[in-house]
Amino acid sequence: MNQQYLLAIDAGTGSIRAVLFDTSGRQIDCVQEEWEHHEDPRWPGSMDFDWTFNWSLASSCIKRLIEKTKIDNKDIAGISTTCMREGIVLYNKEGKEIWACANVDGRSVDEVAELIRQNPALEKVLYSESGQTYALGALPRLLWIKNKLPHIYEETAVLGMFNDWLIHKLTGVLAVEPSNGSTTGIFDLKKRSWNPEIAKQCGLRDDIFPPVQECGTKAGYVTESAAAETGLAAGTPVIVGGGDCQLGCIGVGAVNPGDATIFGGSFWQYEYNTESGQTDPECRVRVNCHAVPNLWQFEALAFKPGLVMRWYRDAFCQQEKELAKQSGDDPYNLMNKEAEKIPAGCYGMMCTFSDVMNFIQWKHAAPSFLNFELDAEKFNRYTFYRAILENAALVTKGHMELVQASTGKAPSHVVFAGGASKSPLWCQILADVLNLEVRVPVVKEATALGAAILAGYGVGIYKDIASAAKECVKWDKVYTPNAENHTVYQKMYPVWREVYKAQLELCDRKLTKNMWIAPGIS
Repeated sequence: MNQQYLLAIDAGTGSIRAVLFDTSGRQIDCVQEEWEHHEDPRWPGSMDFDWTFNWSLASSCIKRLIEKTKIDNKDIAGISTTCMREGIVLYNKEGKEIWACANVDGRSVDEVAELIRQNPALEKVLYSESGQTYALGALPRLLWIKNKLPHIYEETAVLGMFNDWLIHKLTGVLAVEPSNGSTTGIFDLKKRSWNPEIAKQCGLRDDIFPPVQECGTKAGYVTESAAAETGLAAGTPVIVGGGDCQLGCIGVGAVNPGDATIFGGSFWQYEYNTESGQTDPECRVRVNCHAVPNLWQFEALAFKPGLVMRWYRDAFCQQEKELAKQSGDDPYNLMNKEAEKIPAGCYGMMCTFSDVMNFIQWKHAAPSFLNFELDAEKFNRYTFYRAILENAALVTKGHMELVQASTGKAPSHVVFAGGASKSPLWCQILADVLNLEVRVPVVKEATALGAAILAGYGVGIYKDIASAAKECVKWDKVYTPNAENHTVYQKMYPVWREVYKAQLELCDRKLTKNMWIAPGIS
């Protein structure tokens, strides 16, 4: 019998990837293309999704992966898909795309204000049902289309998400799954299915919601036309995938109640698994369906830690970039080696970038560095760099406490994955701040592995999702907290929260500019 393979197609915010795995969870190869989501100059804050060009990129990645690995396309046993969440695609009655936006599209400011003005209490009511607020959900975007593009609104027959869009392109089947579908804010969280009544309460149509297929079930098979475009074998099974963070949790083995995961990338997500669809009474934290049936997740998001790191590297660390170029090293590695010499707490300096999440009133202060002295030996560029690392860890501590306040439970350890987990210094800072063991998997980019596991489960290679995840996930390193450093961070954390509160007040007085603020929030 020939070696069998599993294919994951991952539509991220910044790129589309085709990733091939063997059935033991070992990554064979990956082909990636970067893509961009452009703002329509007519609509400030918009983030359009070009489905025609982006499908050509996706098809090219798949075809090139098959050519690069020289596998027989018939040896791909199953395919699954994952994607950035919150992005939506609208289709007409013929199943053709007619409008789409990417995840943090922010054009619907007026519509959020309209919803709040019409019924100030509605957002909290809908949150208790769906686990979502207006901040990232589909409701204000649909209202925007109704107000600004009425011809598109009338022509719309179906609403879908990007992972389901990929399945539609491969199989012709149009459906939605719970893990990403629940991010629309139009789902009954506990039933893991649409609640069209939510749309009606917002003055929207209730007849555009497709069937729901549970994660890990068979969606369909690759069509002849899709096979011609992608190089796949017609008839290859395509399995229902899920949202990137939920599949990332499968890819690091976080598949049971009480498991906790931190994904460190452009944005950071803290995920905590629960066995009920309960929500937070104060609407502070998001709740989604997990991609594992009968499991849900509290999710707290930190805005832009990875993007802040990239900005700092490019703005202030040209020397490290040049040295890395000459040596073949990563500039972050060089920066980490120097930042390790800076003591925990950065001599009392701190910074304000992302804040602890407040889903119902979500905003972030102006970026700032505070409490440094004019001492070049202590307060050099590596001190400022380390302060950025510590800020992300302090936000994560706040998120863990937030979820614990809502659930009454805390994890015994955390898994740390994503690009940030490649930094040993960041891993250790996280362990020291949280005072928990931090486990880092071998496969840092776990989302695609999660999709591969679902593909294998859906075609019968694995008997269940949980055991497959445990079998495929391997640990790279485990970091234990340093007690002395933890004491420093315990004293630092409440001070940082007070400082951040003061920085938000400056934004509220319009003296400084919010790094980010949710649509419709003043």
